[in-house]
Amino acid sequence: MTVALDGFAVPGEPRAFSDQTLVDVAAGRATVLGDQRGVAVVRDGELELVVGQEARGHGLGTALVERALALGDGAPRLAWAHGDHPGARALARRFGWTPVRTLLQLHAPIAAGAVDPRVPEGFSLATFRPGDPGDESDWLALNASAFAHHPEQGRMTLDDLRARESEPWFSGDDLLLLRDARGDLAGACWLKVEGDVGEFYAVAVRPDLQGRGLGGVLMRAGAARLTERGLAAAALYVEGDNEPALALYRRSGFTQYAIDVQYAAPSA
Repeated sequence: MTVALDGFAVPGEPRAFSDQTLVDVAAGRATVLGDQRGVAVVRDGELELVVGQEARGHGLGTALVERALALGDGAPRLAWAHGDHPGARALARRFGWTPVRTLLQLHAPIAAGAVDPRVPEGFSLATFRPGDPGDESDWLALNASAFAHHPEQGRMTLDDLRARESEPWFSGDDLLLLRDARGDLAGACWLKVEGDVGEFYAVAVRPDLQGRGLGGVLMRAGAARLTERGLAAAALYVEGDNEPALALYRRSGFTQYAIDVQYAAPSA
């Protein structure tokens, strides 16, 4: 049976699966367990699980975790609880899993009117050209260096990038590239627009240029683009312990909206 992962969307609840999980499922790089009542996805040692509202409270979540843990060498060592739902906390306690990481979702209103990115002298903004080898390789190199210590983001491959380029929500005009006077990529602001909320999908500054205010330039450039698209709200995700990024986003008007928690298995 083919399980439609997008069929578990519940109004008011976070999405059950990350973008990378959906990419890996489509590419056949993940193990999918369950049916339309509930489903667990295991990929690269991580578990993401959702149970439909009408099927909750009947032990299906427990059964899916047990099936995932029975995968042998492919069993998950980590699990994500998107939204930190009380049922997820109870399930983690049942199996002895402990919280090891938090990912915060922040929201902010977008002010009406023009936004000036205030691009410094010697730098310029351009939009990403989908399928262009130069833009793709430049962005991947920037992403890898800026997120070198990030467990997921810094490992994005060309296949991962192109999979996202093929998504209905993707637009090259929503991926802003900041280049220095030599034409080298200094930073980027990638926006993901679905519905009436624009997400700051990935904001990166080249490590040797960090601390010079370019993150603020990219945030303002992103806000200008979202204003141009007529949106009134913005969202982003940030590690719960990334104080420099949190300070930047708070200065930009973002406040906490939701939280995701990663749990580790007892032997992880």
